[in-house]
Amino acid sequence: MEPLRIGILGAARIAGRAIVEPAKLTGARLVAVAARDADRAEAFAAEHGVERVHATYQDLLDDPEIEAIYNPLANGLHGPWNLRAIAAGKHVLTEKPSASNATEATQVRDAVSSSGLVFMEAFHYAYHPVMRRLQELIAKGELGDLQHVEATMVMPPPPENDPRWSLPLAGGAVMDVGCYALHAQRMFAPYAGGAPKLISARAGERKRLPGVDEWLNADLEFPKGATGTVRTSMAADNVEFSLKVVGSRGEAFAPFYVLPQNDDRVIVTTKEDTWVEHLGTRTSYTYQLEAFTGAVRNGAPVITDADDALATMELIDACYLAAGMAPRPVTAV
Repeated sequence: MEPLRIGILGAARIAGRAIVEPAKLTGARLVAVAARDADRAEAFAAEHGVERVHATYQDLLDDPEIEAIYNPLANGLHGPWNLRAIAAGKHVLTEKPSASNATEATQVRDAVSSSGLVFMEAFHYAYHPVMRRLQELIAKGELGDLQHVEATMVMPPPPENDPRWSLPLAGGAVMDVGCYALHAQRMFAPYAGGAPKLISARAGERKRLPGVDEWLNADLEFPKGATGTVRTSMAADNVEFSLKVVGSRGEAFAPFYVLPQNDDRVIVTTKEDTWVEHLGTRTSYTYQLEAFTGAVRNGAPVITDADDALATMELIDACYLAAGMAPRPVTAV
């Protein structure tokens, strides 16, 4: 296939592992980068082999050689620049969440629907064999009928001035790490009679930051009776990004499902035996970029498309409301 020609909005730290390394491994071209700080953009381009630098985000969107945009900006800037990228006729790979709230996610979904463009929300773990195996264990009945899904996404706090703590930039624990746990619950909908429904949620605000969630716990229920629990925090003592799937015949545990390149184990326990499966440390970001490229070049289906992004955002908003907090505000650009 012709190499995918990618433009990067911003010189975010995550871009190095989320798009630069996968581009090198898949043969994609990093055509241009733009950042608010021109010196930072120049340094990013020099370090990562990006072909050129644009002065503004809009200049990058207007570059006719670029066919796809990677958007790793702060949460509140995902929605506005995703909409502008779509308007510019670019395919979009956006960091999660794709918008600040469900209203904005609906605008993005509608724009994508009328554009014919490929849109992918970067829940990269969903494309890795670790997650595929967890789903397969339920789909093939190896664990019996699905009974419970337990997703934990906790981490130590970022610095106080980090944009992840900014309400105007759609910050908070759910928007940063918790969205993975909620999305992972939704990944089991095909085996549980449909999407999970939120039953209850509890949250705590960050000190001196009204409206910004430091932690949130949620309980969910699937149509066929299986339950789900979500625990997320940006104020924990350590990192735990784990997923447990419990069936009527056994359970499976992925200790680092979000970053399986760091730990690719799936630990399966039944009444008869316990064993460990290793699903490979090739990065989830590389699987994701391959899927994105396949969708652009060949029309391959996208797991985390704009409809999926909207459904996740609706669940996020429901958690905030149930916990007595407001959904994140839309950021003006």
